Amino acid sequence: MKEGPDIAAIAAMVGDPARANMLTALLNGAALTASELADEAGVTKQTASSHLNKLAAAGLVAVEAQGRHRYYQLADADVAGLLETLMGVATRAKALRTRPGPKEPALRHARVCYDHLAGDLGVAMFDSFLKHRWVTPGPERTYALTRLGRAKVSSFGVGIEDIEKGARPLCRACLDWSVRRHHLAGALGAAVLDRVLERGWATQRRNSRVLEFTPVGEAQLKRVFSFG
Repeated sequence: MKEGPDIAAIAAMVGDPARANMLTALLNGAALTASELADEAGVTKQTASSHLNKLAAAGLVAVEAQGRHRYYQLADADVAGLLETLMGVATRAKALRTRPGPKEPALRHARVCYDHLAGDLGVAMFDSFLKHRWVTPGPERTYALTRLGRAKVSSFGVGIEDIEKGARPLCRACLDWSVRRHHLAGALGAAVLDRVLERGWATQRRNSRVLEFTPVGEAQLKRVFSFG
């Protein structure tokens, strides 16, 4: 008798094309309705609802009722990380969409991965965290902030003491599908992106994962975190 987690069950959930499209649509961190996800998947609303019920039962999505509507989101950052990793494997295996849209270059440059910065800018920023020893590696792709790292992110306006109180890992490496290296995830990755958006350095394109940096905003990000 085999023991341990049943990865086949989760793989089957993600492996269905319609469900995969819906999960990918939720990677932008937004909460979407069944109708919106049906459009993403190219299926009827009834079919989408059936898929979403299965995804919720499997613990891959969370649902929240608000008035007459039910909104769906990825269950947590682990699910987002799983999807990004699968996208990286698919890219390496050349399992690409036959008609990549004009958004692809923008997606590769800067995008939202659940609630943190991904793409070229996200990877370059994390590389700088490692280069300047603002973080040190820990178990299972987690990292600890060094004294220098705490000073750096605190000067950027991140309240370290506040985000450390949560159960979520402070710093975590997330494999970036387009660059095939890691970017910064975890509570710190989310806090850094929040500050970027608050400062107006970038905005998230509507109904998209693309982050559009202003020229000044991108220059400031590179200056603050010493890369580029």
